[in-house]
Amino acid sequence: MAPDSAVVASCNPRMSLAAAWTQETPGIKPCRQFEGHTNWVTDVIHLPGKQQIMTSSFDDSLRVWNLQSGKQIGNDWGDEGSTIALSPDGQKVVSGGPNGDLKLWDTTTSKVIAEWTEHTIYVNSVCWSQDGGRVMSGSDDGTARVWDMESGKTVLAIETGLSKVQAVVYSPDMTMIATGGYSEDLKEVIKIWDAKTGKLITNLKGHTDTVYCLAWTADGSTLISGSNDYSIRTWNTTAWQQIHVLTGHTSVVSGISISPNGPILASASWDNTARLWNLENGLPIGSPFQHTDSVECVSFSTNGKLLATGCWDRNAYSWDISGILDKAGLLNQNVS
Repeated sequence: MAPDSAVVASCNPRMSLAAAWTQETPGIKPCRQFEGHTNWVTDVIHLPGKQQIMTSSFDDSLRVWNLQSGKQIGNDWGDEGSTIALSPDGQKVVSGGPNGDLKLWDTTTSKVIAEWTEHTIYVNSVCWSQDGGRVMSGSDDGTARVWDMESGKTVLAIETGLSKVQAVVYSPDMTMIATGGYSEDLKEVIKIWDAKTGKLITNLKGHTDTVYCLAWTADGSTLISGSNDYSIRTWNTTAWQQIHVLTGHTSVVSGISISPNGPILASASWDNTARLWNLENGLPIGSPFQHTDSVECVSFSTNGKLLATGCWDRNAYSWDISGILDKAGLLNQNVS
């Protein structure tokens, strides 16, 4: 698809690499580069209503950034967290890291208000229940754990049968849990569980390698997975049948995010790109967003018009995608 001039006009990139990006994919350039981390940026989230993003990194820090200036806000939040998730009310962040601990942070004070230590090794993924009452985590110890916010205790521990749990996600109605990861036979890398009992509901077969990321659409009808087999797959959650296989990445799909602005998916990959996809037909939207190194994570803003990416080059980036979505006829659809 030809580049959209509106994207160029809306961006004011500060980085010296802008010319290189322009030559490779004219018109698709980052609006801001967020510099300061000293190791990979492993996760990124938007803080609603604040014009801010938060990043986590292998440099053992969480950081908050001003979206307009690209500058860091305040000091580092010292931590070993490499995965983060924002509570539904935007008041708390949970982080998980290599020592198996989870930490709960107050976004106003930047202070740790709780810490949980029942995992024995690396926490790869964390997520919140829709009502904010529980947090779920997935670890290299092969378990998925559900934590109650009031008591701070594990209320459900699922022995998944996976060697490593790379991704966990609640269904929107909180009745099911999906886990993805690595298994030695590579045949049962996505499993669906009853969220109350922890009993297995089904295995989803299709991916041929480790699943690194999962996302559930807001209406609960579709589960989306990204894998080391370079594909993204969508699944009907009633019949548990595969709907689409999204192909185009040429390396690991490391992160996915669903937009609140219509049926749009963003993906991050170790092929040095992020991409947009139309979930209704499984086709790409526009050209890839080029980076200089592997892209680890991706996140939509609350209005779906801005994308944030985190990269192995130690930087995070923001991208104005409103022109691309407008050209595709997908702008301002079903904004929550």
